[in-house]
Amino acid sequence: MADFSAATAVEPRTGAGTGADGHEFDAALDEQWSVGGKLHGGYLLAVLGRAAARASGVAHPHLTAIGGAFVEPPAPGPAVVAVEVLRAGRGTTQLRARLSQDGRPCVEALITQGLLEEGEAWWTSSEPVDLPPERDCFPMPPEAPGAGLRVALMEVVEQRLNPADLGFAAGEPGRRGTVSGWQRLADGSDWDPLSLLVALDPVPPVSYDLGLPGWAPTVQFGAYIRRLPAPGPVRVRMTATEVAGDRMDEVAHAWDGKDRLVAQATQFAAVRVPR
Repeated sequence: MADFSAATAVEPRTGAGTGADGHEFDAALDEQWSVGGKLHGGYLLAVLGRAAARASGVAHPHLTAIGGAFVEPPAPGPAVVAVEVLRAGRGTTQLRARLSQDGRPCVEALITQGLLEEGEAWWTSSEPVDLPPERDCFPMPPEAPGAGLRVALMEVVEQRLNPADLGFAAGEPGRRGTVSGWQRLADGSDWDPLSLLVALDPVPPVSYDLGLPGWAPTVQFGAYIRRLPAPGPVRVRMTATEVAGDRMDEVAHAWDGKDRLVAQATQFAAVRVPR
């Protein structure tokens, strides 16, 4: 099993010839971080975030915001990440990053790096999702019932779904547009600003709860990391607002063991709607 740090590692390219504000890195995309043979969107953004952190330096070590566009799904194996520093300020560094494979752009993102803390919010309307205890939730296996595809991601992420959201596995989807559960990294590592991108893109997508099984590829994905999470699992709730024109939105929130909102995301995904 490839741990998250190793699976997202990047190394500066030798002789890349980039300018003062440009950086290029080699990456090895790990097939275990995939769903149905396609590399997981949150994982791919984390690879870009790893490179951005290397380019931004020690003053702004943490990813705080990212907006990614998925152009073409890359295959597991070698890839190149190019990072351009757009602005290095006192409080943040803003960057543009592109993941390419065989000379073709696959994922591109605008990234903001900063310095996160663990403190409480000055004000919040966030209420953690109400879940049964972790031990009473359903562990998602790689060969998930009702999925129709292999989810290798479940070998590296331990996810336990709320039993109330599992109707789709018995052919009786709840049609509430909600999926929620507990998540841990299988290697025992604690969540951090980069790995939270994986947690914010949980499996299965909300479309399963709506009676629309199958792959739901991400078109665009935007995330905010709010604070450093406490050690232990996170609780994630994903909801949808509308499905139309073969597209759906998915909004995810993640809370740590201290009931604090640690990250949130919105994505636009493709979905096959019966005609």
